[in-house]
This record gives sequence, structure tokens and C-alpha cells, in this order.
Amino acid sequence: MALIKKVKGVEPTIGKNVWMADNATLAGDVTVGDDCTIWFNAVLRGDVNPIVVGNRVNIQDGAVLHTLYKKSVVRIGNDVSIGHNAIVHGACIEDKCLIGMGATLLDNVVVSTGCIVAANALVLSGTVLEPNSVYAGIPAKKVKNVTEEQRRDIIERTARDYVMYASWYDKE
Repeated sequence: MALIKKVKGVEPTIGKNVWMADNATLAGDVTVGDDCTIWFNAVLRGDVNPIVVGNRVNIQDGAVLHTLYKKSVVRIGNDVSIGHNAIVHGACIEDKCLIGMGATLLDNVVVSTGCIVAANALVLSGTVLEPNSVYAGIPAKKVKNVTEEQRRDIIERTARDYVMYASWYDKE
């Protein structure tokens, strides 16, 4: 069972049909919506400010979500995929986005609806990404618009597939 920790009297709130790996960690002011999956070694540490996760979000292996004390919060919309080893530090990710493996989103970043942030991209503090765009690089820059095929075959399929992957694991 995942490690669920109360911090300063606040315990994580977890929605319906959420699957969490045995070594996932949720601490403090964390709210997770319905039909989410939180994978191995993922950490959602809401000890200094809130972390709010929408519905059908997958937070993949080794991802870390945290905030800057009294300065930022993490808000994640619906149908979002956060790739392996990504860092979301005090950023807002709107609906139907994919954050690539190893990407880093710093404080007060806004990832607008329909974006893809490429693997290993670094999105600098305070950056607001244009909706339906692909960002890559260090620092991340817009490289193109998201195509309908990418929206369907990358963003939407990945969000759906992670719910399916969780069903392969024994639920206790």
C-alpha cells in the first residue's frame, strides 16, 4: 500500500478508483481526483502548499510534485500524463496535456490545455505555454502546434492507457 502521510494535521484526500503503487508517497495537502494512477516511487509532497490533481491523471514512476513555500501550488487538470522522473514544482497543468519523461516545470509555470512538453525539457519559472503547442529544449521553447493526430494518439491515448495498465495489477 502506498505511503500516505498526514502533515500538520492534513491528510491526503483520494478519489474513487485510484490505483497507487506500493511505494508511491502522498504527504500533506494533496487531493487526487477519480480514476488516477500514481506509479512506483512517485512523490506528491503537499507539506508546504496544496497539490490538486484532477481526474484520469497518471503520475508515472519517479515523478516528483512539490511547491515553493507560500509562493506556489500544484494544480493538474483532467486527462493529464506526467512522465517518468518528471518534476512539477509549483506549476499549473491544464486539461489534456502530456509532460514528457524527465521534464521539469518550475514555479508558477502554466501549461495550457492541449500541450505536450517534450522529454527532458526545462520550463522556466513563470512561463505560460500557448495552448495546443509542443515545447522542447533547455529552456523550453515552442517548436510546433499539436496536431489532431498527436492529441488523439499521444495525449488522449496515454491518459486512457494508464487506467488500463493499473487494471493489470492486483487491487487490495
